[in-house]
Amino acid sequence: MIRGLGVDLVSVKRMEEAVARYGERFLNRAFTPQEIAYCMRKKFPFPHLAGRWAVKEALFKAMGIGWGQGLRWQEVELEADGDALPQVVLKGRTKERAEAMGVGQVWASLSHEKEFAVAAVLLAEGREEKGNSLSGQEVRVR
Repeated sequence: MIRGLGVDLVSVKRMEEAVARYGERFLNRAFTPQEIAYCMRKKFPFPHLAGRWAVKEALFKAMGIGWGQGLRWQEVELEADGDALPQVVLKGRTKERAEAMGVGQVWASLSHEKEFAVAAVLLAEGREEKGNSLSGQEVRVR
């Protein structure tokens, strides 16, 4: 059963402006050190940052809550490992909230190009054995 669906669209230019205006303070509040390192290795990091922001926003929307309701941006991490599909990792209160909702699977899709990044997140019941389930200390989803 589906527990939530969220979609978000982010302007790459707006992300670039936020980084220019607030610098590391913004980056360190919105992203994990691993996300920052991954994105900053790219020739054009802002579409990648915008994509990660969109996933986080879409996840919070799927959960029916805003980011200001006790959840932290860094409790949602998009891991990338080379050419492998990125994984969503939930931690802390975000993970607890997902479990309380009966979420066993989190599916995320994102895309970005020059001007925009878009993400969709689907929360579902149940557990799968292939790494898409909530378990252990973190939630890792492909």
